[in-house]
Amino acid sequence: MKHTLWRKALFVSSALLMSSNTFALTDTQLEEVEKSVNMAMKSFSIPGLAVGIVNDGKVVMAKGFGVRSYGKETQVDERTLFGIASNSKAFTAAALAMLVEQGKFKWDDPVVKHLPEFELYSKALTEQMTIRDLLSHRSGLGLGAGDLMIWPDTDKSVEDILKGLKYLKPVSQFRNEYNYNNLMFVVAGEVVSRVSGISWHEFVEQHIFSKVGMNGSYAAFSRIPHANSNFATGTIEYQGQLEEFIGDYLEDFRGAGSITSNVTDMAKWMQTQMNVGTTSSGEVLFGSKSQSNMWHPHIMRVPEEQALQGFRQHFKGYGLGWSLESYFGYKKVGHVGGILGMGSLVAMIPEKGVGVVLLSNQQAYPALRAIANEVFEQALDLAPHNWVADSAKTYHESRSEKYSKFGPVKPKRKKKGLSDDHYTGTLRSPWYGDVIVEKIAGELRIDFTHTGLLKGSLHHHGGHSFVVKWDEKLLEADAYIHFKLNDKGHVESAEMEWVNPEITDFSFDFHDLNLKAFPKPKE
Repeated sequence: MKHTLWRKALFVSSALLMSSNTFALTDTQLEEVEKSVNMAMKSFSIPGLAVGIVNDGKVVMAKGFGVRSYGKETQVDERTLFGIASNSKAFTAAALAMLVEQGKFKWDDPVVKHLPEFELYSKALTEQMTIRDLLSHRSGLGLGAGDLMIWPDTDKSVEDILKGLKYLKPVSQFRNEYNYNNLMFVVAGEVVSRVSGISWHEFVEQHIFSKVGMNGSYAAFSRIPHANSNFATGTIEYQGQLEEFIGDYLEDFRGAGSITSNVTDMAKWMQTQMNVGTTSSGEVLFGSKSQSNMWHPHIMRVPEEQALQGFRQHFKGYGLGWSLESYFGYKKVGHVGGILGMGSLVAMIPEKGVGVVLLSNQQAYPALRAIANEVFEQALDLAPHNWVADSAKTYHESRSEKYSKFGPVKPKRKKKGLSDDHYTGTLRSPWYGDVIVEKIAGELRIDFTHTGLLKGSLHHHGGHSFVVKWDEKLLEADAYIHFKLNDKGHVESAEMEWVNPEITDFSFDFHDLNLKAFPKPKE
């Protein structure tokens, strides 16, 4: 009983300390935020959006706008579920922090100490990689390297993923550059499982969600009860038209991005974060030392000139599961998350006790950032600025420019290739597995055998190069495939690259596949 009272006293004292440095948002200010939400939805063609705001220790807004699915009438409310994608990473970091505080391991333990089968490209890298490194995007692996093992929706197990890691070649020195990588967080989730003795999903639900009071959240889409139909579906704008895209909220991302939640629950999560790991009921998830670790930059990034001018962003870095930056003189903590057709944003300025979560069924990040900026404008008493209008103008101009170049580059002189039969066969990536090229009903087809959505047709582009057009056009991930043949006209290997690099999601890392003919052709 005394322990519970002490925890509640800690929560109250933290809230009082925070409130001395903040002021409460007025109804008029919250109305301004709602105006920005409605304007953003119209300007960015967003069917549905939910907003949660925490201010001065209290939840001052948890509200839905628009519809859960494009073309349907069901409304978004404060409990509508969305995939929060990479905002799941902070939960994985918190789970590990809790286990560190329990004495189960240390942040700087080598990963192999807890996952003996963990193996990277070199022995030195394998031995040096620590738990802390897994969570800070400084592994030396490239942007999104290996994501095709989990994106979009593969049949690969954690064991398959761990086996594939050793074939991913680093692109920079260890701990020297920031390169966003999801697979290291999948590994981190497996560390949670091995050390705790239960799955990552169970740990997050039993030891975080239940304590925070996130009773409507789930660690994966498949864990949503069948009776619960209050969840959103994705929307993708394709050739000027909105189209519904139904997915499983990154189920395969596990500790890197599979959580589904709502703004009511995510507001409670922000309250816990801004109360140094203590929930509103007095439960202590983790202490100040753990939060300092998670909110300390472990790798730095160079701010863009636009951000310096727009937000006085003088530093930018990544902690453990959190992005960190300066914002008008304050430390801002947050993250974004993306699924095909869905986006999320969490942003907090702890010093001022204000945080905002935005969940959307359209992947228009500038809209979410604009709304968050409006919240902070009101909370920090900044000079008025029309964030939504400016963001929409820049967004549509940029989108128009990118899509004006959509499609393959037309070759100056189209070289002849060989007959289709020369290109058929099995290509094998050491980390992904088999990619089959075959002729079906007079058409060259490609099949990424572990990925249901990656089936498509090959269209001759010139010489031994083809354009891959996926059956699911909403992926917007058309790719070139360049075959290399030996002197006898047999395929030895193939390389792939994006047709539209400014449009295609980086998780389609075709360029990392290192495809070789299997079996190896005879000389």
